[in-house]
Amino acid sequence: MSFGRPGFTDNFKVSPPQRGSFPLDHDGDCKEAMLSYLKCLKSNANDNGKCRLQSKKYLECRMDNGLMTRDDFQNLGLGDVVDPSLPKLEATTSPTSNPASSSISTPTTTTTTTQESATVPQERI
Repeated sequence: MSFGRPGFTDNFKVSPPQRGSFPLDHDGDCKEAMLSYLKCLKSNANDNGKCRLQSKKYLECRMDNGLMTRDDFQNLGLGDVVDPSLPKLEATTSPTSNPASSSISTPTTTTTTTQESATVPQERI
């Protein structure tokens, strides 16, 4: 028996972290993103809720450089964070993914047909 440790430690088992371990950024690949995040924390009295965009950029950098396993941002709690400097993806993807796109193209075809029939009489005159 040793002094200074509780008696229940003999049965205590260590479990690995849920997400596993990941290497340190020895080369400084994500140093800029890390400093941006730490600067944001400092300027916002360590309120990490106000620095979610910087957190997302830092984690994205780590994933891009192989410093952590790629995971969906929804799983990391950052799925709703949107970078305001990037164009919105919803506006560019909604016409192609919208099932009503066939009805949108139909009036365009009809308009083209109407324009063609309108140009045909003009050629005869």
